[in-house]
Amino acid sequence: MLLTRQPMRLAVALAGIGFAGLLMFIQLGFRDALFDSSVTIHKLFDADLVLLSPRTTSSIRMASFPRRRLIQTMADPDVAEIAPVHWDFLLWRNPENFSNRPILALGYEPTDTVFLDPAVTEQSSLLSQKGRVIFDELSRDEFGPIPEWFRQGRTVETEAAGKKLRVAGLFTAGPSFGADGTLLTSTETFLSLLPNNPQGAIELGLIRLRPGADLLQVKKSLGRLLPDDVKVFTMQDFVDLEMNYWKNSTAIGFIFALGAAMGFVVGCVIVYQILYSDVSDHLPEYATLMAMGYKLFTLLGVVAREGFLLALIGYVPAYGISQLLYIFIQSATKLPVMMVFDRAVLVFAMILVMCMGSAALAMRRLGDADPAEIF
Repeated sequence: MLLTRQPMRLAVALAGIGFAGLLMFIQLGFRDALFDSSVTIHKLFDADLVLLSPRTTSSIRMASFPRRRLIQTMADPDVAEIAPVHWDFLLWRNPENFSNRPILALGYEPTDTVFLDPAVTEQSSLLSQKGRVIFDELSRDEFGPIPEWFRQGRTVETEAAGKKLRVAGLFTAGPSFGADGTLLTSTETFLSLLPNNPQGAIELGLIRLRPGADLLQVKKSLGRLLPDDVKVFTMQDFVDLEMNYWKNSTAIGFIFALGAAMGFVVGCVIVYQILYSDVSDHLPEYATLMAMGYKLFTLLGVVAREGFLLALIGYVPAYGISQLLYIFIQSATKLPVMMVFDRAVLVFAMILVMCMGSAALAMRRLGDADPAEIF
């Protein structure tokens, strides 16, 4: 009843809580989408271990190493298959408006099993002809209406790095903060597009082990076998390397976390002002209740319940609007911005702490509810 007695004040409080919750949802959603999308390509590879140059820091700074290092790993009896992969960016020409935009290119031998997706493996034979590529249908629209044209049966031809290419198939990956789009090529096509790359060098070496092999033991064994110009990673290490780069070596993760924190602070200020004003306006009533024998602890419980109800009611519109915004953002950016249970619980917990903490501060005003002084 205390909350509904002044509808305008209640509406302001709920709007403030909803805005704070919405800000936290959006900031945390973008942050998680950044980390998830940064390893979209990594999770496509079919491998147990990978070789990287020690100079590689992230997917946007892939350094090369001698291909013979990957061949050397076959000396370990637990290594079953290897697959060299080229990884670099080149300029893609939009076939519709002829604008140029960097795109990630992955080159590999079409006969190698490189990806987990069987649909990609089945299409890899199409890359045997020089100048053919498989295009990521979730790439950003700035690369042109490639998926639509291809599905219409049109011959989709364009240029990349000044060389003529034809789209032979489509696959599904998605953009990231590092790459707006991806295309797959054969090693032959890749080297023709980037002739200045060092001969006999690759950026990524995929290693598949025999069934029953001890992953960590093989990793240690290869680490002792190979020179210092390569490093051996498990697939999880490979994923963690990329995520740690965006978390610790850039300001992006910090900025999104700071945005969420600012939403929390703004919400605290709004809720505190509302509850403090409410307690102050009803101070004579609280003093009367104390004079009638009600304990201060009981009255504090009233304010605490107000804070809890504000958190609960204010969370609902923030959650609903965030769901709609996530759908819009995912459609506009093609980033994996979606609601997940952990984030929903985290934001509710932050709103609850925000409201209960503000209520605790406002409760100090009840200490002034002395009947002898008020009346």
